[in-house]
Amino acid sequence: MNAQTEFGVQAGPAGRLEMATDRPAGVARGVAVIAHPHPLHGGTLTNKVVQTLARAFVLSGWTAVRFNFRGVGASEGVYDEGRGELDDLLSVVEAVAPAGPLCLAGFSFGAFVTTRAVEQLHTRREIERVVLVGTAASRFDAAAVPADLHARTLVVHGEQDDTVPLEAVMDWARPQVLPVLVVPGGGHFFHGQLPLLRELVQRHVRA
Repeated sequence: MNAQTEFGVQAGPAGRLEMATDRPAGVARGVAVIAHPHPLHGGTLTNKVVQTLARAFVLSGWTAVRFNFRGVGASEGVYDEGRGELDDLLSVVEAVAPAGPLCLAGFSFGAFVTTRAVEQLHTRREIERVVLVGTAASRFDAAAVPADLHARTLVVHGEQDDTVPLEAVMDWARPQVLPVLVVPGGGHFFHGQLPLLRELVQRHVRA
């Protein structure tokens, strides 16, 4: 993402996991762990939306940690339909942010996995902010966001998303009465609108 990005690996449930870390100037407010899109459809930690999320967190004073799910890039293992990927995300959280302020974020398939991680972690520790972009609610069983985290959760979706229809995300959010921020004219990858996405995330995580 920038010249200061730190690349490395850590032990994961299915072998090593490739990671990229970006740090803010000064003392970090905490750690944000960001999950990428579908491993079988080109999703990696270098995805432009994922990089935009990382940049938004760094500009807001958070250390941003991206990682490749099992079987992607230098990460070992094979795709596991979300089950193993949840284990990957939880292992990254345990390694880079075992305590202290934590944010969780994800894009598309990564947002689905993030909902599952939030479901598991929220009873064990405080989660400062949740950011879900292009949540893959039409293809996967995204978990409901705990009611006490609604005010700390930003759900962003493109009006014209042809990968995950807006209707599917609304059907997921409606029973929870969970607000969804819709970007007019936005597609799944927010082409031409990444600066807007970055600003929306910055506003949310700065608060």
